[in-house]
Amino acid sequence: MAHPISAFQAAYISIEVLIALVSVPGNILVIWAVKMNQALRDATFCFIVSLAVADVAVGALVIPLAIIINIGPQTEFYTCLMVACPVLILTESSILALLAIAVDRYLRVKIPVRYKSVVTPRRAAVAIACCWIVSFLVGLTPMFGWNNLNKMRRTQELNGSHTEFIITCQFETVISMEYMVYFNFFVWVLPPLLLMLLIYLEVFNLIRKQLNKKVSSSSNDPQKYYGKELKIAKSLALVLFLFALSWLPLHVLNCITLFCPSCQTPHILTYIAIFLTHGNSAMNPIVYAFRIKKFRTAFLQIWNQYFCCKTNKNATSTTTAEAGN
Repeated sequence: MAHPISAFQAAYISIEVLIALVSVPGNILVIWAVKMNQALRDATFCFIVSLAVADVAVGALVIPLAIIINIGPQTEFYTCLMVACPVLILTESSILALLAIAVDRYLRVKIPVRYKSVVTPRRAAVAIACCWIVSFLVGLTPMFGWNNLNKMRRTQELNGSHTEFIITCQFETVISMEYMVYFNFFVWVLPPLLLMLLIYLEVFNLIRKQLNKKVSSSSNDPQKYYGKELKIAKSLALVLFLFALSWLPLHVLNCITLFCPSCQTPHILTYIAIFLTHGNSAMNPIVYAFRIKKFRTAFLQIWNQYFCCKTNKNATSTTTAEAGN
């Protein structure tokens, strides 16, 4: 018989649902904007679409699974593991998409003349496919054996229990903290974040050098190009900053759990960290709308073409019909 949901769980579920309701439509709008606007078809925006796909999946898949885990149903071990792994896949996909975006911006300012011949649509597609393949391999590593199954079996044997192996499905019950800290965080989260920080510092350095160099130039085109690149780089660096701000608290809590087992982390901090990770998926469309003119233009075009004007047309048609009667 299922346990009744507490008031705290109800509040948690309500916040998660709210995040999903913002994240899914917002990121679908990003994908829609790139699809319909020819000006958003270069490699950078293809990588942004890959990031948006991951964010849609967070709202549509990970958040419902997180709600299930929070309720804590009785399941088999590998069933619970399958519920826990998608968030690992999508987190890694987001990190690698952000890394691809950073490398792409670096190439745009380092080799502007040869950029289009180096970063072709085919190579961008291959890069995106590689990012997703690596994400699945990293995120599904617990399914391949790096999990808590043996530890739980030993505990069961020590307790002398020989009943069917059914567990209360919780993330930390099935996912090894050694995997989360040593492999996931120290190998696949922290190094890419540090690398991206260095890349963006170099991007800003290169752009400022070019802008200073072109101040005395009679041609305004290079200055216009690098000025535009500076604006886009700032916006994408903000996306990276928000990602790091959203995900690092949860990884720090994982480190505390592993290295200080006796330390009691307040549950409210854990929930805040979880909300930050899920909420990050809703932040990016807002950043694009306010910071990148091409996206803002595309969003307004979609609104006017499919929502605002459609409503006005329906109202006009209704008025005309009534007048005819």
